[in-house]
Amino acid sequence: MKKTLFTAMMLLVSFASFAQLAADKIIGVWESVDSDPRLKFEFYKSGGKYFGKLLYASNMFESDGKTPKRDDKNPDKDLRSRSRYGITNITNLSYEDSEYTGGNLYNPAEGRNYRVKAKLTSENELDFRGYIGFSLLGKTMKFKRVR
Repeated sequence: MKKTLFTAMMLLVSFASFAQLAADKIIGVWESVDSDPRLKFEFYKSGGKYFGKLLYASNMFESDGKTPKRDDKNPDKDLRSRSRYGITNITNLSYEDSEYTGGNLYNPAEGRNYRVKAKLTSENELDFRGYIGFSLLGKTMKFKRVR
């Protein structure tokens, strides 16, 4: 009886570990394949959720091409003077049933927030959907893993 219980517990732990490994596959640097503006994010994990830090957007620089624009359309007046570079603007994605859901995307070019879901279509390809209200009312962008 003890062996059976021990074996069952080990199987549960190994299944939970496998699910966690699958969830962590989003971690890394990703760049857009088909979107305008061109985007690059670094996904990371914190507190059991997944977040994305903006590393590059083709529309994030002033006319000199070097100086990052400020987050001047942010609804929070205290954040309007911060740089768009490096902001964590994808927040609180959860992994469930092979999909990342429940997250938010802040678009600094508009100062708006969108709901987000994402799904790995392969080891190095990610479909990322931003939407308002229902997922049908949104846009899907394709990303490829950079590293």
